[in-house]
Amino acid sequence: MALVEVRNLVKTFPFGEGAFGGAKGEVRAVDDVSLDIEPGETLGLVGESGSGKSTLGRLLLRLIEPSSGTVRFDGHDVFRASSREMRRLRRDMQIIFQDPFGSLDPRMRVGEIIGEPLVIHENLNSRARRDRVAELLRAVALDESVLDRFPHEFSGGQRQRIVIARALALRPRFIVADEPVSALDVSVGAQIVNLLAELQRRFGLTYLFISHSMPVVRYLATRIAVMYRGKIVEMGTAEKITTAPEHPYTRSLVQATPEIAVQVGAQL
Repeated sequence: MALVEVRNLVKTFPFGEGAFGGAKGEVRAVDDVSLDIEPGETLGLVGESGSGKSTLGRLLLRLIEPSSGTVRFDGHDVFRASSREMRRLRRDMQIIFQDPFGSLDPRMRVGEIIGEPLVIHENLNSRARRDRVAELLRAVALDESVLDRFPHEFSGGQRQRIVIARALALRPRFIVADEPVSALDVSVGAQIVNLLAELQRRFGLTYLFISHSMPVVRYLATRIAVMYRGKIVEMGTAEKITTAPEHPYTRSLVQATPEIAVQVGAQL
């Protein structure tokens, strides 16, 4: 049974201003998308900017509401869940955003940032919570001495490790990684991708890994879904999509990848 089941998912956004104050029209950011994500796998979602990738990722976690369609997580209808049910589901579903600095509150110390989910969802005393945060920092290769420091004191790669530690705080089963390395340089991005792969093996995680980079997705993903103008135009194993693409748009993505990028992906 799939961990995440998506059926006929649609999300429209209004644009422009009509003659009487309403919207002039609407854009289908996600257009009738259906897919499954199996437990323990990484589904790579690839496409150019504006293709609807990030919107789809946020819909799966119900960070935004759909126009129509269904998402089931472990059999539970996400969009029909009550506030109490969503609170339980959110323990199992987390997100890593593209910008590691923008997703961290600059006024909070690292220990507070990572410990915040534990305050909301778990009844731990301050000592137990601090120990748990220290454990999470070690899991992402950071020392617990950073607990009392602020986000601006860290590099981009270190900030993304803090973001990942926070995402792991409640021991989730499913993580949407939304362009988690696009704001980092190649070498640091490679370290983060390797970390995500290691954490997946260690904790049995399931990923939706969103990226515009075919080499990175090929390295990490079990399967790849190609998104174009809100639709999934092709889906298959990472090997098939990158070596024998069928859709013209997929072929253009593969052909646009410089050989040096392929070599970088092979060395991640």
